[in-house]
Amino acid sequence: MDFGLSEEQRQIRDQAAALAREVVAPRAAAIDREGKYPQDLFEAFRDAGLLGLAFPAAFGGSGAGTLGLALAIEEVAKYCSSAGLLLLTTRLATAGIQMAGTPEQQERYVRGVATGRLRGAFALTEPEAGSDAANIGTTAQRDGEGWVLDGTKLWAGQATVADFVIVVAKTNPEAGARGVSAFVVDLPNAGFRIVRELPKMGVLGVPVVEIVLDDCRVPLSALLGEENQGFRLVMRHLNVVRPLVAARGVGLAAGAAQYALAYAQQRRTFGRPLIEHQAIAFKLAEMAMGVESARLLTHRAAWLVDQGGSDREIAHYLSMAKAQASETAVRVSEEALQILGGYGYLKDYATERYYRDAKQLTLVEGTSEIHRVIISRALADGTLDWGYDADAIGGLPNDERDQARRHAMILAARRE
Repeated sequence: MDFGLSEEQRQIRDQAAALAREVVAPRAAAIDREGKYPQDLFEAFRDAGLLGLAFPAAFGGSGAGTLGLALAIEEVAKYCSSAGLLLLTTRLATAGIQMAGTPEQQERYVRGVATGRLRGAFALTEPEAGSDAANIGTTAQRDGEGWVLDGTKLWAGQATVADFVIVVAKTNPEAGARGVSAFVVDLPNAGFRIVRELPKMGVLGVPVVEIVLDDCRVPLSALLGEENQGFRLVMRHLNVVRPLVAARGVGLAAGAAQYALAYAQQRRTFGRPLIEHQAIAFKLAEMAMGVESARLLTHRAAWLVDQGGSDREIAHYLSMAKAQASETAVRVSEEALQILGGYGYLKDYATERYYRDAKQLTLVEGTSEIHRVIISRALADGTLDWGYDADAIGGLPNDERDQARRHAMILAARRE
């Protein structure tokens, strides 16, 4: 068992870390303050080859896979969660196309994103349907030589600069999950309107929007995969993305923890550095434990995706990584703010931005509650099995057996 990274993976990590320090870190505060898409970071990532990390060479990528991209996301998210999301969207916009797209779709969209020629977005969530993806209200109807899409979508990140959007819609509204399909909508399109940017708490460098699809016409070739098979495709698509969301969480948590550590080492109270006070030292130790455990789960989840395991076999591991890393980011960023005290609450310092950015991670690509549902189901059906046999140590409490034992004890006592 080797927990180390390969030489190629270390090079990816180190390259991303250097770019993050030199390019991302100096821009992080301004990106948050301005709330605009950082075109300069997109160009820097493109020129450094980071946009193509997850893609095979056949599509213009470097073939580093999910783990390679996760390593890069972690490094840039240490300084700016918006920058981590910008990198993540390379897969959020293409995973389903790479899985189920036609050769023509793959060549156009996957290669386009890998080389930085195109940008995409993913539109699933609606005002009345988030994690309950089977109950979306957006519809797609056949009309001659094309499809007509109608509905409303929320939370489509990067849509303001996108060249295409994957839209999930109902092609058979009466069939529940068996009536969902996915479409690639090229932009601009007369029936596709961004009606507003959603005002949000954090991750302000990648605006999210509300989209109205009104008689949005696309050709038959826009269908992604098979008609009415989109629900399973979307679930597989999200599984690929979840380790990358986890990597954003690990990066944010690591950045917040190291920021707090640096402050605790130089800040003096009661005649000694803050870190020499046990209350603060123990906080930092807990933060380090959280970051390292989340990182291990995240790397394993990304590795499992790259190994091509079945969704049933690996979905709960992906949920563990995503939930653990995102919740660690929230806890660690809160503790970092607490360590800085009043300074941590000021916009002059990074801790309040880490704190605002962290909360988003527990909500996107499945809430923490949904991931606990996935994990608990894997426990219940035996998919997640640690090889334990309760009968080997005498078995579990059993009402019928225990009643018989009590009855025998009562009879024995009476005879005495």
